[in-house]
Amino acid sequence: MWYVILGEDTPNSLAQRQASRPAHLARLQTLRDAGRLMVAGPFPALDSPEPGPAGFSGSLIIAEFPCLSEAERWAQADPYIITGVYARVTVKPFKKVLP
Repeated sequence: MWYVILGEDTPNSLAQRQASRPAHLARLQTLRDAGRLMVAGPFPALDSPEPGPAGFSGSLIIAEFPCLSEAERWAQADPYIITGVYARVTVKPFKKVLP
């Protein structure tokens, strides 16, 4: 089943985000390579694809996992959680309808 993983950044997390990004992306690429990643990306803090020092307010991942508990376990092991980028992570089942 698909699951939405919504990470909300702590204030002023840009430096930690940049430092942890390679490890974060490596995990996402593993999901992509297994055909289990629908979409992933950050929320710019400003109305711009490149928010500069304003950074990001969080991230969205939609990926496939066998069950909710595995999706939650995967989310809790993310480098952005471990390094304090995310203040909170929410994981919810997702049913894709379109496109």
